[in-house]
Amino acid sequence: MQLINLEQGRMGSVHQYEVRVYYEDTDAGGIVYYANYLKFMERARTEWLRDLGIEQDVLLADNLGFVVRRVEMDNHRPARFNQLLNIESQITKLNRASLIFEQTIYNHNNELLVSAVVYVACVDLSQMRAVAIPKNIKEELLSVC
Repeated sequence: MQLINLEQGRMGSVHQYEVRVYYEDTDAGGIVYYANYLKFMERARTEWLRDLGIEQDVLLADNLGFVVRRVEMDNHRPARFNQLLNIESQITKLNRASLIFEQTIYNHNNELLVSAVVYVACVDLSQMRAVAIPKNIKEELLSVC
């Protein structure tokens, strides 16, 4: 099993993605509802794959999916209605059938709002079991590590 541990050197490239907080993302007080941070981070990971030329609809046609199996998330400060947020994503571990992302969300003042570690598995959706990340996708992921 090939395991690439990037945590010590933190050499992987960081992907940036911006999202605007809409009214629908907030509670009655104009504060982002905590579960919506997960949606923002999912969008950021999807856009990173897209930037690498990996389209999830093509994966789905092959019965493959990247499935979140665990999230460790800390909420440091609240995001508010109409703020522009920056989501940074970095792969810290990559092995045969899974990878780990570190993701952080900052506001326009560069204040840390949310930090998360997201564990993702490559899954054969027809059998709902982990499978090796396809070679071409793994090579693309390695190119940003």
